[in-house]
Amino acid sequence: MKDNSEEMFPVVDEDGNILSAATRGECHSGSKLLHPVVHLHVFNSRGELYLQKRPEWKDIQPGKWDTAVGGHIDLGESVEMALKREVKEELGIEDFTSELITHYVFESSREKELVFAHKTVYDGEIHPSEELDGGRFWSIEEIKANMGKEVFTPNFESEFKRLGF
Repeated sequence: MKDNSEEMFPVVDEDGNILSAATRGECHSGSKLLHPVVHLHVFNSRGELYLQKRPEWKDIQPGKWDTAVGGHIDLGESVEMALKREVKEELGIEDFTSELITHYVFESSREKELVFAHKTVYDGEIHPSEELDGGRFWSIEEIKANMGKEVFTPNFESEFKRLGF
């Protein structure tokens, strides 16, 4: 596991305009510096939603199921560049078409993120990265039946409700 606490993130306003820059460590220290992230919800043509399993060694929400792809936008990257990079890194998918659903501010006790949430329909092969503990497709009914049972990350649950899947 690499130490990337010195990686630089843009600090933005709620419209995504860059105000300054800060390290990953500063953004995750409780400073509440607003920084942008991308999420991709991957559906198959049957309407099932792919979720990744967070490994037990993660410092945030270990062992929980989460949005298929989630990652920070690095300083100098556009939303689209970050989305393509993260999807390739996390799921090995290079050829996909996504649609921006919404953007919103998510705040936890440690950080504050401007989330750009996208969705795609994809029936090709998925190769989860070694940084994940695998993943699988879930029916919407199966997800709803497991909400509030410590199965999913709080971030995924709030976004799932927000997006009305």
